[in-house]
Amino acid sequence: MIKQAAILVLLLSFTISNAQKVIPLYNGKVPNSKEIAGLTDTTAVFQSGNKMIHFVLRVASPDLTVFLPEKSKATGIAVIICPGGGYSGLAIDHEGYDIAKKLNEKGIAGFVLKYRLPNALYVYNKQIVPLQDAQRAIQLVRENAKKWGINPNKIGIEGNSAGGHLASTARTHYQKALIDNPLKTSLRPDFMVLNYPVISMADSLTHMGSRYNLIGEGLAPNELKTIMSDWKTSEQKLANLPVNGEKIKEYSNELQVTSDTPPTFITHAVDDNTVKVQNSILFIAALQKNKVPVESFFYAKGGHGYGIDNPSSDVEWIDSCMTWILKINK
Repeated sequence: MIKQAAILVLLLSFTISNAQKVIPLYNGKVPNSKEIAGLTDTTAVFQSGNKMIHFVLRVASPDLTVFLPEKSKATGIAVIICPGGGYSGLAIDHEGYDIAKKLNEKGIAGFVLKYRLPNALYVYNKQIVPLQDAQRAIQLVRENAKKWGINPNKIGIEGNSAGGHLASTARTHYQKALIDNPLKTSLRPDFMVLNYPVISMADSLTHMGSRYNLIGEGLAPNELKTIMSDWKTSEQKLANLPVNGEKIKEYSNELQVTSDTPPTFITHAVDDNTVKVQNSILFIAALQKNKVPVESFFYAKGGHGYGIDNPSSDVEWIDSCMTWILKINK
């Protein structure tokens, strides 16, 4: 979902300023991860316009990076942040760390989730693995809320692009715990923020790369990697591959909204040619039908993948979003 001019694969070693701590998501064995000796996280550097973007290509060890605001500013509100990347990687800087730092300015704690990708080379039951990690992140933050000065009833989830699909899945599929939960901790986010999200798995709406990576079957991992290596042609090639109809329904989150879905802030650019804006429009309609509070922020221009800095506008969605978060969590 990012146009690349050059790729440099490195061992993951980001310098994260203002981050208090990086916490492993699991103690001991990571559920559904294959035991592969020497497996490590890897990353690439992409050039997109004038920006160099760090992109995690493989997550061997899922974790949370904790960004706590200054104590004098702390509101007790927390947001778990899911970077996007078509379920083939994570744009961890501008769709992760940058958002957390911005939230800290308003006294909101940020937890950047480095979740595992649905790659059958490294995991079993690939379609549930990202959701397992999102549920574990919610559980971990809620059970440690007191330690971090967080109100356990003010924990939201934010997602960008395919991370938006994960965030909306975490909310619409929270009733079924995919992780051990001995304390019966609530896995329901209290609010949700979606930034140019993939919502639907339907043929006419979805981002094909995200859909096939998550629920597609039949291609060997190396075959899929070959198709995905050419961003210009991959969508059409993947559109021609069959995907289980029941899985399409299950992971089309516009079909999973209920009156129990939490308040939602959703933003998108109308000219997004990667993830169609209709994803957000349909989700808003489903929320309204179920009388769930929703606030939207649309750009006329901006395309896809800009994070919190849309160069086509002098107004940034994140400012309106933070005002909304503070308002609903009074």
